[in-house]
Amino acid sequence: MTDTAARQIASGYTTEGGAVTLGSVVVDGVADPAATVALPLSMVNRHGLIAGATGTGKTKTVQLFVEQLSANGVPVVVADIKGDLSGLAAPGEASAAISDRAARAGADWTPEAFPVQFVSLGTGGIGVPIRATISGFGPILLSKVLGLNATQESTLGLIFHWADQQGLELYDLKDLRSVIQYLTGDQGKADLKGIGGVSTATAGVILRALVNLEAAGGDTFFGDPELDPADLMRTEDGRGVVTAIELGDQAARPALFSTFLMWILAELFQTLPEKGDADKPELVFIFDEAHLLFADASKAFLEQVVQTVKLIRSKGVGVYFCSQQPTDIPRDVLSQLGARIQHALRAFTPEDQAALAKTVKTYPRSEVYDIATALTSLGTGEAIVTVLSERGAPTPVAWTLMAPPRSLMDTIGAPAITEKARASGLYARYGATVDPLSAFEKLRAQADAADRAALDAEAAAQQAERAREQARVEAQEQAQAGDGAGGGGDESFVERAMANPAVRSFLRSAASAAGREISRNIFGTRTRRRR
Repeated sequence: MTDTAARQIASGYTTEGGAVTLGSVVVDGVADPAATVALPLSMVNRHGLIAGATGTGKTKTVQLFVEQLSANGVPVVVADIKGDLSGLAAPGEASAAISDRAARAGADWTPEAFPVQFVSLGTGGIGVPIRATISGFGPILLSKVLGLNATQESTLGLIFHWADQQGLELYDLKDLRSVIQYLTGDQGKADLKGIGGVSTATAGVILRALVNLEAAGGDTFFGDPELDPADLMRTEDGRGVVTAIELGDQAARPALFSTFLMWILAELFQTLPEKGDADKPELVFIFDEAHLLFADASKAFLEQVVQTVKLIRSKGVGVYFCSQQPTDIPRDVLSQLGARIQHALRAFTPEDQAALAKTVKTYPRSEVYDIATALTSLGTGEAIVTVLSERGAPTPVAWTLMAPPRSLMDTIGAPAITEKARASGLYARYGATVDPLSAFEKLRAQADAADRAALDAEAAAQQAERAREQARVEAQEQAQAGDGAGGGGDESFVERAMANPAVRSFLRSAASAAGREISRNIFGTRTRRRR
């Protein structure tokens, strides 16, 4: 009876083309190796969810999923939050436990390494540094990183628009900072007013948020050269290259990390052509710790995520979110996920029980399992699975014993990751930051030109004043010379002396010195001699 039920469930997972094999069906605590659970490659771009509490085997399921995709020639981008997935680059280590698990899961296990490209966000990481330009990142994603409210987000959008209209390229944080400083300074107040709806106070809040991000090291994420999405879609010897984005020391900025991943996905959406239905996806993108992406997200940000997830499958890209609870994913996004791989859930608190009840409702009805009971009874490395069949219909719910990964189920360590990254062909392209002519340099040159113009104007005014003084003196001297030639002058010796410029200059200096002495006596600033 157990074998019959298991194989009846597995019959809903039959595939004619390529597939990602997950494991075997479990009924009444017994796994049937002949009852295979698999996800058709043609349905992988319908997106999915991999969820489960800490310690339930979620990360190993992600590793297995990535291996299967790579083996089928599908490139994968995966966020390696904890560094556990670096083991994909090394063959696994055989053991009795792995052999037993593979036999019960119906898997033919042999150790195997996969082509992995290690990258890090910005400079200072352990992988090849990849970056985004500020203009490419855009105001909505940047607002998420900066923690701006809706009004501030709208203001930032207007600032981006103004910079674009003025031909001010925004490559890094100092470019955007210089634009805001210009708009809030004396020279740019008219421009700020002309943008419309932008207050100096709001612009100042954004500027402070930028300065804080820069001080925390966030400036290393932005700059040139910007990541080319084509570098994420490579194959080697018929296997898909796995791009593992290593977090490393950047764990202190998880919101920036997750938002950067969303930018990569948005770039893929913008650059890839329409593919329609295909035998397998062009690329699979896996968000680990997906709750970080949606925490404190604005309405505009969520709308962008939902739109991207809805439409990007037509570009041949599958998106998989990994989190502890399905409720971490917004409802509008969750409704777009065709595959569900749910590891054990905890139901210790009223909140956990409410989350469990909501999760149960997202699964098709099962005549074999009480899904609520099953979700809290799963062992490590077991999951409740339902995917889309080749004809697009949900498969029966399957309690699944997941097959073990073939690669190393441990980290290879930061030194090995760095060594592989430095040997990569991508390092020559992205290893060094380039600082091209952009808003910072243009506005600084404009300010320098304004300063030089002001100094030139002041010098010209002083020169004109000296010319006027010289002309007046010369005219007076000529008049005095004319009076002397006529012999009728009655001017005194003092008057003639005062007509002499040298005498006047001496008397002015003497008067100034006397004035200083008097002032010092009055204000008590004169230095007294010691007796």
